[in-house]
Amino acid sequence: MPLSRLFSSTREIPETSAVPRHIAIVMDGNGRWARKRFLPRVAGHKRGVETVRSMVKLCIERGIENLTLFAFSSENWRRPQEEVSFLMNLFLQALQAEVARLHKNNIRLRIVGDLSRFDATLVQTIRDAEAMTAGNTALTLSVAANYGGRWDIVNAVNSMLAAHPDKRDAYSEADLAPFLCLADAPEPDLFIRTGGEQRISNFLVWQLAYTEFYFTDRLWPDFDEEAFDEAIRSYQQRERRFGRTSEQVKLDSDESPAKHA
Repeated sequence: MPLSRLFSSTREIPETSAVPRHIAIVMDGNGRWARKRFLPRVAGHKRGVETVRSMVKLCIERGIENLTLFAFSSENWRRPQEEVSFLMNLFLQALQAEVARLHKNNIRLRIVGDLSRFDATLVQTIRDAEAMTAGNTALTLSVAANYGGRWDIVNAVNSMLAAHPDKRDAYSEADLAPFLCLADAPEPDLFIRTGGEQRISNFLVWQLAYTEFYFTDRLWPDFDEEAFDEAIRSYQQRERRFGRTSEQVKLDSDESPAKHA
């Protein structure tokens, strides 16, 4: 994996731009959207898939390189069994229906999380979709499924220890980083959560250290182009200091090569 991708905002100051390179989204509010319309919760999940299609298209149009979506958390197994079963079937159907379209549009798909609880058909479908789209470059779409941020860190620690069984000196952040999910992607610039809640819910606990947060009351099925662009505008108004003062940020901006190109 290229070292240039293993960048940590807590160790270095990353380059920033008006357009986020990486957006991470918690897609909340499908059930409430359905309930407001006197529909079963599953209707909201179906409508949410349409919003995913729209967001993928918008990311490509806006020049965003990475989109990471929280589809199913490790805690979501606590939901009613019939809803969990529906979500698993919907996930499988969406993969089967969308992978050819993603590939045609040069989109790389990957699923991050603990796949051990998924049935063999779903796991094979995931592997096939990832293999088909592995070389695509227009957008990397990462879908977090049976994922938890704490699981990610523990899994990375175990993998790191297994990879370096004879290491005796202390481990560092740089040692651990390559074993985390999304290690080959830039850290998210912008985190969006729909549905009115203001928490990360165990999503990308490590990776969101210096991410800008944006919360909206819009339910996920209602999160349209206007709402997406409003989140981008909010991001563009932030001053990303990464531990520096505002004066340092301004000085760095004034002295950057791009400023005088």
